[in-house]
Amino acid sequence: MAAGGDGGGREAACGHDSYRSPLASRYASPEMCFVFSDRYKFRTWRQLWLWLAEAEQTLGLPITHEQIQEMKSNLDNIDFKMAAEEEKQLRHDDLIILRNAFDLLLPKLARVISRLADFAKERADLPTLGFTHFQPAQLTTVGKRCCLWIQDLCMDLQNLKRVRDDLRFRGVKGTTGTQASFLQLFEGDDQKVEQLDKMVTEKAGFKRAFIITGQTYTRKIDIEVLSVLAGLGASVHKICTDIRLLASLKELEEPFEKQQIGSSAMPYKRNPMRSERCCSLARHLMTLVMDPLQTASVQWFERTLDDSANRRMCLAEAFLTADTILNTLQNISEGLVVYPRVIERRIRQELPFMATENIIMAMVKAGGNRQDCHEKIRVLSHQAAAVVKQEGGDNDLIERIQADAYFSPIHSQLDHLLDPSSFTGRASQQVQRFLEEEVHPLLRPYESVMKVKAELCL
Repeated sequence: MAAGGDGGGREAACGHDSYRSPLASRYASPEMCFVFSDRYKFRTWRQLWLWLAEAEQTLGLPITHEQIQEMKSNLDNIDFKMAAEEEKQLRHDDLIILRNAFDLLLPKLARVISRLADFAKERADLPTLGFTHFQPAQLTTVGKRCCLWIQDLCMDLQNLKRVRDDLRFRGVKGTTGTQASFLQLFEGDDQKVEQLDKMVTEKAGFKRAFIITGQTYTRKIDIEVLSVLAGLGASVHKICTDIRLLASLKELEEPFEKQQIGSSAMPYKRNPMRSERCCSLARHLMTLVMDPLQTASVQWFERTLDDSANRRMCLAEAFLTADTILNTLQNISEGLVVYPRVIERRIRQELPFMATENIIMAMVKAGGNRQDCHEKIRVLSHQAAAVVKQEGGDNDLIERIQADAYFSPIHSQLDHLLDPSSFTGRASQQVQRFLEEEVHPLLRPYESVMKVKAELCL
């Protein structure tokens, strides 16, 4: 527990005449907002003092049971005006809030992964055109593409869990981390000071505490916290950008609520509003990591106070933003709409070009000369490409091949040679193995919360 203050704690004005963060007033969940509320902060302070008093009593200091009981009965009896004044003098910034905020995010992220895993499993075999450089490439499947998203989110889940579990309590260290005041309190008994530190750490629910601190815990911790949250932001931005592009191609849509309207100017449009919101907030989340990087770099000696105001904003905003993003992405993933006919039509436009190698191989097996076949395919492909690019017509390469007597030995094989499923390789097997070996084991600790639906503010 540390002391310090920056003259903050001023009550924010409310109502229509004052700025209010949209994260708290519109987007983030009530439970995450509560974790960063004044009530939760002040109650946590009181809980810390209670744990300290209980431990000191156990170690022989003259603290009565009546005093302990009085502290317990007043944990929630908070005078906010007095607390705000106290905060000007003594600002306690503990790691309990960060840990509890992680505990809210982890099951939400697990639910998003679970929803996307269901989506990937259901569409593991559905061929779709792959894209590299946003240009048509070899076929993949809708489920396999979704697994690219899931894999990134699984890494985020592991990273968030690792940072959460690695959090160490500051413990009972005093104003500059030397424990001098507690050593004096216990009349030079080092063992009791160590016991006090351990007891309060355990009461706070931490497995271990820092041995070395200044007036605060090292601000490198804040870097780790915001780094993994920024990483989550990057993953979500990539996923939602893909969804936005697929929506533009009319292959995929986010869920469309009954009360939702299309574009105000073009009512027929179904804009990917949720994905756009996620991208917008994800950009904000990614930038917040710069705050703790710079703060940690300027913490002179045992501590300077230029961290306090900055941390108040960046830590709360990071968790509120991540919370909003996950709520929104869960809603998206619970109702993604796929349009197989559109996907199939786009495949038909591109597959003939991709199938040329298979056609050449089939002709060679039928006795044709590879060089002659290659030249004929090249000419016909250029003609078909000209129809697509210059005339705006459909890809008619297969019709040209069917009309050319040279290719008559394989005319009966063309349907088989153009079967999209023969171009997706081991995509469906990869999906099955990935979900079974990597995703489902990672989600087992969160099975009890998987049925919760996302409540979203439009």
